[in-house]
Order: sequence, then structure tokens, then C-alpha cells
Amino acid sequence: MRQGEISLAGFLALFSLYLMWKSAELPIGYIRGQGPGGGFWPFWLSVGMLLSCCAIAWNWWRGKSPASVSDEPLMDRFGWQTVLLVGGGVVGFVAMISVVSMYGAVGLFLVYYLRFLGRHSWLLTLAMAIVLPIALFFFFEGAMQISMPQGMPFTQPFFDVMYDIIY
Repeated sequence: MRQGEISLAGFLALFSLYLMWKSAELPIGYIRGQGPGGGFWPFWLSVGMLLSCCAIAWNWWRGKSPASVSDEPLMDRFGWQTVLLVGGGVVGFVAMISVVSMYGAVGLFLVYYLRFLGRHSWLLTLAMAIVLPIALFFFFEGAMQISMPQGMPFTQPFFDVMYDIIY
């Protein structure tokens, strides 16, 4: 457990540095009259992630976190099973984007995660799987003016209705 904590903190710190470097290819500051530059959010979120990794490493070195003083294995059988189930769901989510759109994939992932992994009620599952993708649609397509992948042609009637609401 101890080795896993510092290894993951180190990996994420390196990933943060990479993201900072890549996002700095775009303006990372405020552009007068336009707002934040294209690299602003990725860069500063990566800075926050790097600082969090430094805090984790500091607490690890001082032995202040439970994982930093543990000699237990990083994950047991249940932990690996959970990683496979959630990771498999994420892979399925990504695979479904080109078929049922980003919003449809979010809805399907929520059904899988809430109902089958979380064992929540069908009422909660369906409510979340319907409301959240619609809210995300209005946020990204309406407010942010960012188009997400729309999947196969059979999803177009949904988008036609939703765009009629926005415009």
C-alpha cells in the first residue's frame, strides 16, 4: 500500500507536468477582451493536480496518511474485481460514443454503473440516466457552444428536437 501511494502520486505528478507543458502551447492567461486563453483551464487544473501530488508525497514522507504506514497489499481480490468492472464499463462507454452519441453513452454508462454495479433502484437509475445527459446537452451544446459526438444517424431525431429547444 505504501509503495502504491507514492508510485501513483509520482505518476500523476509527471502526468501533470506533461499536461502543463502541452496546454502552454496555447495562451494560459487572460486575453483582454476575450477571456481566458485556450490553455487556461487545462494548465491551471494541472497545476492544482501537481500541487495535490506534492501534498500526497509530503504526507507520505512524514507518514501521515493511513496508506503511507501500511504494509498491506495495494489491492485484494475484491479491489481487482472492482477495477475490472469499472474499467470495463469505461471502455464500453468510450466504445458506445460513436454509436449512440456522447449523451447516449453517458446514459447507458449510468444505467450500468448505478443499477448493476451500485444496485440502486430503477427509479433513481432511470432518472439520472435521462436527466443528466439532457442537462449535459444544454450545458455543452447550448451554454458552451461545444458540440459533442452525435453517434450514428439514428440518433439525429433526438438532436433535432434538442436543437429546436435551444434555438
